Parts: sequence; structure tokens; C-alpha cells
Amino acid sequence: MNTPDSYIPILIQLGFSIGFVVLALTLSQFLGPSKKTKKRNEVFECGIESQGDARFPVSVKYFLSAILFVLLDVEVIFFYPYAVNFKEMGWGGFLAVVSFISFFLVGFIYVWKKGALEWEK
Repeated sequence: MNTPDSYIPILIQLGFSIGFVVLALTLSQFLGPSKKTKKRNEVFECGIESQGDARFPVSVKYFLSAILFVLLDVEVIFFYPYAVNFKEMGWGGFLAVVSFISFFLVGFIYVWKKGALEWEK
């Protein structure tokens, strides 16, 4: 029963939100301070003077462990619906979860064999 009339409230809300964003950006541009001074353009963080360069090399292993952690979180999030509805999902749901686990297990074994989890190298 989707008719073009049922989308009118969504379009109105979209128009109001876009209008609000444009209005807020325009007003802040005109009403905000516009002086560009050296002191104003300095980096400020918690009142502490900045020291040195912020760009320094970080080990790739750090990023790899962060990505693996995010994958683990995503895997756990996908387990929740199965844990709540495991009786209603039946064997089809069970097979889907087993295939999901095996997919991640194959990836984990691959990462393990590549030595991505060893920090001493």
C-alpha cells in the first residue's frame, strides 16, 4: 500500500533537516568571529602546549590487531540474534551460524599462519 502520498511526511522531514543544516551553517558563517590570527590558528588541546610532530610511524601490527578486534566484535554482534531466537530458527539457523563461524575460523587460521598474531618478530 505504498503510494506517493505516504512519502510526503518523509520528504517534509528531509526538507526541514536540510534547511536547518543550511541555516545553521549560514548563520554561523555570518555571526561568528572572522578574525584570523596566529594565536587563533594554533593547535589547542586541553591547555597543553603542543610539542613535536604528531606524525610518527606506527607499527602495522597495531592496525592489524585493531582490525582483528573489530572483526571479533562484529562476529559477536551477529551471534546475538541467534542466541535470542535459536529455537525459532531451527536447523536452518543453526547451519547458517555454523557456516558463519567456519568462515571466520578459516580467516583466523589464515591470519595465525601468516604470523600476524606474533609481536616478537
